[in-house]
Amino acid sequence: MGIRANHRGVTAAAAIVAALAVARAEQQKYPAPGQLPNPYRLVDRWAQLPSTMNGGKWGEVIRVHVDRDGVWVFHRCFNVVPEGSATCVNRGPANPPILKFDTSGRMIRSFGDGLFDYPHGFTVDADGNLWVTDVGDRDPKFGQQVLKLSPQGRVLMTLGKRGVAARGAEGFDRPTSVAVARDGSVFVADGHAPNKFGTGRIVKFSKDGRFVKEWGRLGSAPGEFDEPHDLFIGGSRGWLYVADRKNNRIQVFDQDGTFIAAWTQFGQPSSVFVGADDAIYVGASFPDPAAKKGERRGIVVGNAISGALTAFIPDPADLDTVVRGTSASGIAADASGAIFAADVGAHNLRKYVRVSGRRPSRP
Repeated sequence: MGIRANHRGVTAAAAIVAALAVARAEQQKYPAPGQLPNPYRLVDRWAQLPSTMNGGKWGEVIRVHVDRDGVWVFHRCFNVVPEGSATCVNRGPANPPILKFDTSGRMIRSFGDGLFDYPHGFTVDADGNLWVTDVGDRDPKFGQQVLKLSPQGRVLMTLGKRGVAARGAEGFDRPTSVAVARDGSVFVADGHAPNKFGTGRIVKFSKDGRFVKEWGRLGSAPGEFDEPHDLFIGGSRGWLYVADRKNNRIQVFDQDGTFIAAWTQFGQPSSVFVGADDAIYVGASFPDPAAKKGERRGIVVGNAISGALTAFIPDPADLDTVVRGTSASGIAADASGAIFAADVGAHNLRKYVRVSGRRPSRP
């Protein structure tokens, strides 16, 4: 990671595109979440945890992703302490942070104990390998890294310096999420709040882990970030979608970092996923004086090219029972359109399927 950065500023043309995109977004009016249809139903207790694992009860679940034959889950070792940022340190082999379920919801694989402090980002590449981030900065033996793991749990590659916050090409400052493009390029969202250097950026690496470039800084202008909490590469155009959480928007870029759009209609996003059919799924919250604690939470479904909204799935959790931590902090969908949501605050893993005859329209 010591290769010199090929850092370029935003060009004049990109700045014009950004300004036009923001202007269009401000002019467009979108329905409130409660005005959108909900063509999905919850599948009760889909994932079947063995009773030997924490009595069959979840702790904080941070990410979920699907592959060809099942569903992967990244969680915080069945722990709930500290609330909202539970640790895996000293949890032991009985509490593995990575689990795989088959399509029926039966657990078929588990591993990862002793690798993480604060599990956060998670994805699966085209070869079936897992990419994970550890935001932890509490124990110098863990954290500040991205790890590539085989489907059996063997460490294949690491990015960053374990336990050390860094800038530029030298490492990470609490890396929140990771995404892998079709050509193997690796993208990391860096800057979970609070962090040491006031970081808010996206970092790009080659498939063999060489630093390529970075873009963004802490701020609210197009191309800047304030806690980029999740990112995903997907859809027909291969765009990169960032859940820019504290700026209350989804930002969209091409894989060179050129700004395409900033969408505020998805609320305050914690997670984002884009399917091959250009459907976008966002785990989000919205201010709502009529809702409990003045906040409405749920999964927003829309179009990943136009930003149009098509559906809203209300969060079933009772906010009186959620002390700290968002729900739907991780989100994914399979080829059939079934949605999986990982809940940090509600300590749950959810699955939704479409109700027959109620497929949301695609603008």
